[in-house]
Amino acid sequence: MDLSIFFDPVHLKGYQYAEKTHRKMLGDIVKAYIQPNDFPSLENADMAILGVSEDRNSVRNLGCGLAPDVIRNALYQLYQGNFKMKMIDLGNMMQGHTLEDTYFALTSVLTELLENNITPIILGGSQALTFAQYKAYEKLGRIINIVAVDPELDLGPTGDPVNSRSYMSHIILQQPNYLFNYTNIGYQTYLVDQHAITLMKNLYFDTYRLGMVRGDMEEVEPMVRNADMLSFDVSAIRMSDAPGNGNAMPHGFYGEEMCQVFRYAGLSDKLSSIGIYEMNPRLDRQSQTARLISQMLWYFIDGFYSRKGDFPPDKQQDMVKYTVTMKDFKDEVIFYNSKRSERWWMEVPIRSKYRERYERHHMVPCSYQDYQTACQNILPDRWWQTYQKLM
Repeated sequence: MDLSIFFDPVHLKGYQYAEKTHRKMLGDIVKAYIQPNDFPSLENADMAILGVSEDRNSVRNLGCGLAPDVIRNALYQLYQGNFKMKMIDLGNMMQGHTLEDTYFALTSVLTELLENNITPIILGGSQALTFAQYKAYEKLGRIINIVAVDPELDLGPTGDPVNSRSYMSHIILQQPNYLFNYTNIGYQTYLVDQHAITLMKNLYFDTYRLGMVRGDMEEVEPMVRNADMLSFDVSAIRMSDAPGNGNAMPHGFYGEEMCQVFRYAGLSDKLSSIGIYEMNPRLDRQSQTARLISQMLWYFIDGFYSRKGDFPPDKQQDMVKYTVTMKDFKDEVIFYNSKRSERWWMEVPIRSKYRERYERHHMVPCSYQDYQTACQNILPDRWWQTYQKLM
């Protein structure tokens, strides 16, 4: 597929590339679509940035379609870390005549990138683009896990068209459905209908309140490690750290906490696409939000090039196996600890007829705390919720 037909070249205002003898900044390393007829090759690329300037379906945040180049401008001025990047920038996707046209184009591009083992970094635009992000995996026939960092659950009223507040209900209702698990990190209870929380529990999805997550940020690592795709809403960060959002709230994550989460995402061998949505340059102050997002992306890139390659786990060579026998529980709970990264997994029993379909999902990322919980004769929540979906 010729991806260039979907994109316009990048036009950064005021950005100065370094002299050839001092090329150390990311902007001088990324092979970007700057000149017409000079579209970057996918060959040998590990990651690809693509801007999607679509904000027609954003709720109370018109202007977020201006974000891609503003984020790039901040990102490209950062210096390369201790990694050798193989990143390309495809430019900005042309806006479709209708929203459906934009969704179709984005899904097509993401499908091509994923088939070539290239990790897309989507710079939105509205978070409703998460729907098109998911559709790429559906098109490939992959059963996946979604993680959303978001102060809301984005289910929306029944019958609402796809927008930044309802995209999740459309994903859940897709048939055939390729969603195995959905995890929300950082929802704020006063922004969420209690019926929506109940629905998530009934579907055995994982929802974590902001206060609980911030109380132990290290527990976010296995949550993110379980994701195939990550959708990030800028309004999850408190307004004082990220004012560039029409729905910014006084409460939320600190900027440095989100840098930590994005490095966890980069480290995950399983995660294959991320989307950053709802950043609105019209509301930003001195490019504060754009600079924060650029630093979050820097940590993602740093994590990506620090991956340990221990997924799927090699039970024979790279793992130490721990078996926990629990009182009044017929099955043993089996844990694996990676020799490469010291990360933990739980093995959840699965019927043989489902093994091929759910091969990537019955080994559940967990933490040492889950192992300690099992040793205290308490079944970890992560184990139980996965078991319910596999049976």
